[in-house]
Amino acid sequence: MTNAPRAVLAATFAPGDTAVPAVRRFTREVMTAWAAMPLFAPAEQLAGEFAAQVTEVPFEVIWSHLGNGVQIEVRRKGAPGLSLDAPSVPVDEWGVTFAGEYRIHWARLHLPGSAERVAAEWSTERHSRGPVWLGFLADASDLLAGTLDPDMVPAIISQIVVPRLATWCAVYTWSDDGGPQRPAYLWHTDERRIDELREELATAQIPQSGGSMQLGDSQMLVIPLLARGRALGAMCLGRPDRFAEDIFQYAEDIGRRAALAMDNARLYATQAAANRALQRSLLPPNEPGEIPGLDPAVVYEPAGETNEVGGDFYDLFAAGDGSWRFAVGDVCGTGPEAAAVTGLARHTLRLLAREGYGVAAVLDRLNQAILDEGERARFLTLLHGEIKPVPTGLDVWMVSAGHPEAIRLRPTGVVDTVVTSQSLLGVFPEATFKAELVHLDPGDVLLAVTDGVTERRQDGRLLDDDGGLAKLLAECVGLSARAVAERIRRAVQDFASEPSADDLAIVVLRAR
Repeated sequence: MTNAPRAVLAATFAPGDTAVPAVRRFTREVMTAWAAMPLFAPAEQLAGEFAAQVTEVPFEVIWSHLGNGVQIEVRRKGAPGLSLDAPSVPVDEWGVTFAGEYRIHWARLHLPGSAERVAAEWSTERHSRGPVWLGFLADASDLLAGTLDPDMVPAIISQIVVPRLATWCAVYTWSDDGGPQRPAYLWHTDERRIDELREELATAQIPQSGGSMQLGDSQMLVIPLLARGRALGAMCLGRPDRFAEDIFQYAEDIGRRAALAMDNARLYATQAAANRALQRSLLPPNEPGEIPGLDPAVVYEPAGETNEVGGDFYDLFAAGDGSWRFAVGDVCGTGPEAAAVTGLARHTLRLLAREGYGVAAVLDRLNQAILDEGERARFLTLLHGEIKPVPTGLDVWMVSAGHPEAIRLRPTGVVDTVVTSQSLLGVFPEATFKAELVHLDPGDVLLAVTDGVTERRQDGRLLDDDGGLAKLLAECVGLSARAVAERIRRAVQDFASEPSADDLAIVVLRAR
């Protein structure tokens, strides 16, 4: 199905709504790493189309660099009789093959130009910093700035300098624990020699201070990767003849830009991981257990590729004496300040509920607690309720502190607003709150959302304009709580083509 590849990059993806965007993002990083800019758009579209045809099972995406082209393979288990659509972008070849229990959907794209042409162009002007050098440096800077994935930066570095500056390149990244030196990425103009090169490097001690040394039949030039006063690794260039002085200058230029890109990617990854960990800590630790008379469902999606800590949160927990509490809230803003108020609100709700305070009393005290934060305070909208099973269904005592209205769906298809909005939290010290009783008969559905749902925007129009959310809920008669939540989530996603810039939380409570 394919020639021997010069390089292979692969990743595994879980099924779901985030799979296609993740595959497209991975493809952009692969094309960037391989400097295959002419294929940037068609490769991304092709990968997205193939990924969109995989449902319900994990799958692997494998990109192979064939020298004069690239090839994608999307591998999944089973479904031998499933028909697949042809690519909408022009491809050299495409097809479906089977290997054991795996079905492989593949296609090949032609890559204009070749490594030999690039090397020839470079060698004609290597004696001066002419147009080729300036264009090369600009392209290198763009490529290095084009990814914030720390694992992709070494691949980009290697494929920038080969074959322009060297026959091969090995990029090392220094570990904090002082572990053995192993290259994070290897690239050679002759892919058949990569394993041989790896064996030679396994016995070499790379000087962290840089310099020149002999490795087998190659002269090796070691360029330290230094950024912000820290040694991050080394870029090792090799060629069978000696390096000219101008090559050393070029390599130092690339090394400075590469080190900064590597440091930025590490900082970005560290921040993203911290954001995700903090976001998880602000959400309930697990799903609630069986609740008598209630079928609940929750959908929560933080906005942004890095899952920046936002202000939306939800909770559903046992409060004692056979009652349950739920909450849906939205803190103004994002980042650490919003996270501080989010954590304060969620933990205060749980603590006071288990101390026996009613929903109105809880909000009175939470309002004062937020105001006591002083300059760090952020105002908060919150819908908080207590659920009590009764012989005729569920009694729900609720308070809405400036939150988007909660709505109820009857089995007849009638939708109505069930609670009056009161003061925001964290704004007025004198604010007091009053709980309202809402009764849910068997089959009734209560829907509570954050403004990531109601204020989803497309061409100046909001999803909730003209009662849009109520109309969506009216179409959910007879559905389970999970089905209702998924129906609302899909409607939010499909309402606009752009990714949402706001967090989204949906809580559905259905009386049984």
